[in-house]
Amino acid sequence: METGQIYNKDKFLTNVASKLGRKRRTEPVVKPTWTKQPQFDVLKDASQDELVDVLKKQCEVIHTQVYEVNTSGLSEQIGLILEQYEASSVITWNDNRFTDYEVEQYLFEELSKEGKAVHKWDPSSGYENIVLAEKADVGITFSDMTLAESGTVVLFSGADKGRSVSLLPKTYIAIIPKSTIVPRMTQATSHISNLVNSGELVASCVNFISGPSNSADIELNLVVGVHGPIKASYIIVNDK
Repeated sequence: METGQIYNKDKFLTNVASKLGRKRRTEPVVKPTWTKQPQFDVLKDASQDELVDVLKKQCEVIHTQVYEVNTSGLSEQIGLILEQYEASSVITWNDNRFTDYEVEQYLFEELSKEGKAVHKWDPSSGYENIVLAEKADVGITFSDMTLAESGTVVLFSGADKGRSVSLLPKTYIAIIPKSTIVPRMTQATSHISNLVNSGELVASCVNFISGPSNSADIELNLVVGVHGPIKASYIIVNDK
């Protein structure tokens, strides 16, 4: 990937420091050594099965359906959810995991034979992807990390993994490999920090999605399904 060029950085930062009434600080910030880090103790001894139980319980709170299947049952479970959502159009990431999890043929061949419109994110199509995402009944992605405590799927966007797939369709399905489930945000931020420290490129957009869209802006009354998918389903794949 081409590295971006920053223009007028020094002039801009010097001007900001001046407006703050001080000299510009050029020494790097030293991260303090914390004597207590209780965030790492939460669920630290939980087994993967126990994390699944925590995730399921939290999904009840965030109005999200959750299912458990093996890879062999994944296509059938997706089909049942599509039927429940009365979906006639689907958009997905362009993701090799659909092949790894044996749902490639179902999603991109069988659904079309059933008369459903299925679009796989195509970087060469540009804005057309977003238009199709806006019209889609269901968006389907994999979860790259999954936070048990909050019922959150973490998505690292990329050229083949447009963020619109989980944001714009009427409903949303996240496929969660059991191995991706970690206790909480602590592990997700540590993972991202480790990527940065090792010099690896980090996704320009990391989405944290906890169930369907909702808002309590008006008199603190929670309304589920406001400005994005109005329903969400998680499918935990046990043998991955």
